[in-house]
Amino acid sequence: MVNRDRIINEFIQLTKIDSISLYEREMADALKLKMLKEGINVKEDDAGKKIGGNAGNLICTLKGNKNVSPIVLMAHMDTVTPGIGKKPKLEGSFIKSDGTTVLGGDDVGGIVCILEAVRVLKEQNIDHGDIYIVFTVAEEIGLQGAKNLDFAAINAKYGFVMDLGGEIGFVATSAPTQNTFDIKIKGKAVHAGIEPEKGISAIEIAADAISKMKLGRIDDETTANIGTIKGGEATNIVCENLEIRAEARSRDNEKLKAQTEHMKSCFKESANKFGGKVVFKIEHLYPAYSIDESEDIVSILKTASEKTGIELKLGQTGGGSDTNIINSNGIKAVNVSVGMDKVHSVEEQINIDDIVKATEFLISIIQSIY
Repeated sequence: MVNRDRIINEFIQLTKIDSISLYEREMADALKLKMLKEGINVKEDDAGKKIGGNAGNLICTLKGNKNVSPIVLMAHMDTVTPGIGKKPKLEGSFIKSDGTTVLGGDDVGGIVCILEAVRVLKEQNIDHGDIYIVFTVAEEIGLQGAKNLDFAAINAKYGFVMDLGGEIGFVATSAPTQNTFDIKIKGKAVHAGIEPEKGISAIEIAADAISKMKLGRIDDETTANIGTIKGGEATNIVCENLEIRAEARSRDNEKLKAQTEHMKSCFKESANKFGGKVVFKIEHLYPAYSIDESEDIVSILKTASEKTGIELKLGQTGGGSDTNIINSNGIKAVNVSVGMDKVHSVEEQINIDDIVKATEFLISIIQSIY
């Protein structure tokens, strides 16, 4: 049904394009041309201007000939770093990074699935309802593109986001909400060799706080992590200022609130213990979502699974995606695996067979909409 060679060539072509967050212009222009070539209307919103990027989200409209619920298909255009000068290489059935950058299969894998599905619909005259195709910017830096998406231009009932790893047929029907922490600890600088007892070490405050903190896997719904620590001037100066970036996630809002307060309390207690100060800036990045198995969208997925013979595996993911934002804007949406593997690393790879199967699954989803 799908064209394997076309998938390979398009994946390699698109992953070669530099498209790190806020610099998606070249990718956006390439995708615009592809959509227009298929006779699909393309609108670019002003999300880029709002977030300081050089491109906005692309909203493409494919009119249907079937009286069924309209849907939105989504993938993001940006990649994480290192993502400049990507050199994908074909090894057997895998396309891999050359080991110096990420591959960019997150989320070119999703983009290619959508592009190929659209071509198959047109080439084989497959009946379908209205389809909105959205390629977002700045997903990797807090879902900024989706947060600023012109939802007024998208009249969809269901959403299918092609932005997940794992076995083909795995669909995330729930994902957590996330808080990020910017923490500034202030101590007192003195000469570390002459009068250290007169100083207050911001590093010591942080170490004391973190040693008492629940981190990593808190329970089956909740995680927390200290991500970065920056500070200090020299070995002979007691550290006065320290900046920490941290996060907490949970699929349960009350658990997230409790973990957030726990982390704050640990820092405050340690700052008081040593006579320092601590300032917090906490940002709520995105809401959780959860789709019940009784929902119509799950029935659609089950029908597509039966048609293709691809086993449906419903589950949860620990990461956020544009799916979180779509659901919070009234569109029932799930995140669908395209088989991406070892993402956000220079060992990133993807199996071509998985992209083919994911595309076939997506086409069947479109055919199963009612």
